[in-house]
Amino acid sequence: MKVLDLRCSNGHGFEGWFASDEAYQDQNGSGLLECPLCADRTITRLLSAPRLNLLGTRDQPPPPSRADAASVSAASGNAARTTAVAKPHPADLQAAWLEAVRQVVARTEDVGEAFPEAARRIHYGEEPARGIRGRATPAEREALHDEGIETMSMPMPAAIKGPVQ
Repeated sequence: MKVLDLRCSNGHGFEGWFASDEAYQDQNGSGLLECPLCADRTITRLLSAPRLNLLGTRDQPPPPSRADAASVSAASGNAARTTAVAKPHPADLQAAWLEAVRQVVARTEDVGEAFPEAARRIHYGEEPARGIRGRATPAEREALHDEGIETMSMPMPAAIKGPVQ
């Protein structure tokens, strides 16, 4: 089993598991691979080194970089200690975004193409208030906004349709 680091043309990184290099090439060449976040089908393989688990070795944390190291500055003769904030890792941001989308899906009703009409019925009290999601064109969203109905556009990745491993 080959575990490959992959990236779509939008910069989203993810792993793919394949029986062999040929299986990866066949699937990618046939357009079967897609980004689990944005459904982009332009996928590239990243360079990666094999992981070796050697007996007796322990994972040592990497030394702090200059940006992560605490810095000391002098202010009015007193040393004030400040710590730089580390930038979040892109994979952590992707996982957090995907979890947020899953929560939206779990807590809302999919009304599909009927979203503008359902939003109006809820807004005007014709239906009980509840969270809904669906599809609306930019013109439909603008019309809802003009009526005082706030909406939020949220891309729904294809991975939400089924389990993501």
